[in-house]
Amino acid sequence: MKTDTIAAISTAVGEGAIGIVRLSGPEAIEISNKLFEGKNLHEVSSHTIHYGHIVDPLTNEKLDEVMTSVLKEPKTFTKEDIVEINCHGGVVAVNRILNIVLKNGARLAEPGEFTKRAFLNGRIDLSQAEAVMDLIQAQTDKAMSVAMTQLDGRLSILIQSLRQLLLETIAQVEVTIDYPEYDDVEELSHQMMRDKTREVLREIENLLAVANQGKILREGIQTAIVGRPNVGKSSLMNMLVQEEKAIVTDIPGTTRDMIEEHVNVRGIPLTLIDTAGIRETEDQVEKIGVGRSRAVLQTADLILVMLNNNEELTEEDKEIIKAVQSLDYLVLINKVDLESKINLDEVKSLISDNKIIEMSLTKDKGINDLEQTLVDKFFEGDLSPKDMTYVSNARHIDLLEQSKTALEDALNGLELAMPIDIIQIDITRTWEYLGEIIGDTASEGLIDQLFSQFCLGK
Repeated sequence: MKTDTIAAISTAVGEGAIGIVRLSGPEAIEISNKLFEGKNLHEVSSHTIHYGHIVDPLTNEKLDEVMTSVLKEPKTFTKEDIVEINCHGGVVAVNRILNIVLKNGARLAEPGEFTKRAFLNGRIDLSQAEAVMDLIQAQTDKAMSVAMTQLDGRLSILIQSLRQLLLETIAQVEVTIDYPEYDDVEELSHQMMRDKTREVLREIENLLAVANQGKILREGIQTAIVGRPNVGKSSLMNMLVQEEKAIVTDIPGTTRDMIEEHVNVRGIPLTLIDTAGIRETEDQVEKIGVGRSRAVLQTADLILVMLNNNEELTEEDKEIIKAVQSLDYLVLINKVDLESKINLDEVKSLISDNKIIEMSLTKDKGINDLEQTLVDKFFEGDLSPKDMTYVSNARHIDLLEQSKTALEDALNGLELAMPIDIIQIDITRTWEYLGEIIGDTASEGLIDQLFSQFCLGK
């Protein structure tokens, strides 16, 4: 496939020690060589780096002192010639290099186009391409490990093996249809279809069994902290973030709007939302914050309801508990170092079987209990073994769910002794669903949409 040469800045925008401008395509070396004052890049060995300067060929002005890497196809990320110009970091420096590269024949890359070329050129499949973005966005070590196993191809290999089993089944059905006069062929085909369908279904069920864990590691848990003003919501936020992100005072209503932070709790990524205290108020600004607090309850994966041990349960407390009854929540009773005025029996009567965690944020008590409860709640006490193949992508999970349904339909058809060519339709559908995960049967529109979500330069 003949392509043009693309270029983009591959490092984050802003000041830094080094900025990288990357080129990929048939003219990557030619364009770079016109601008590079140093060794002849056509003559250097592949996978080497060279000192020199980038020079404007029209004015002979030296734009920057650089180190230039040359990587010749096919052993590159895109399987094309790649040149990476390592210049001084900073917006001006890297943009000057990029602009001169574009003026001399390269085209500005679209978001994710380098990775898209790696996919289209057979360097990686679609699930591995998506893992590249997961690596970039990983918020914890465990999330990065999950992305690395997917990038290494563990999921791809498993999906390919399952598709091969289904392909063998489809081929056997074709034999049965072509030779209907042989009864033993039909009997063998039914038995083979039943065995292989069950085998593939079992593997898909295993993947889906840990999909929730993988999805949590990839996307995190949207966690809202709610409660009346001055029960300790902002203190909890600061404790988990280990930084003074929220203002803490004795004055009710200090938090007027939601504060959002990402934290790592024992390998679990949490998106913490410190909400404005939910109460009736005449303050127009605070009223807007309270409204937003109520709205966030409906989108959160987990709600931490905070109560004050040093005060009796109020009608506002009861209203908050009532508002989260149909949702996933934990109850945190703060300030247990002070005199206990809250009626625990009354609290228990309102929250059914939901666990209560007693805390004193000023005395550093209860945080470990909260963290362990989160691990127990979402990972049944611990993460699965490191060699587990996780599915963390919502698109993959949806396709696996559809595959599972199609295979169950096929098995039901076999039990009902339906014609084998009818059952084959469900087997073929499963083969296509699995193919969408790795990109073999994915549409061009889907591929374009997925790569458009990538950052420039990747």
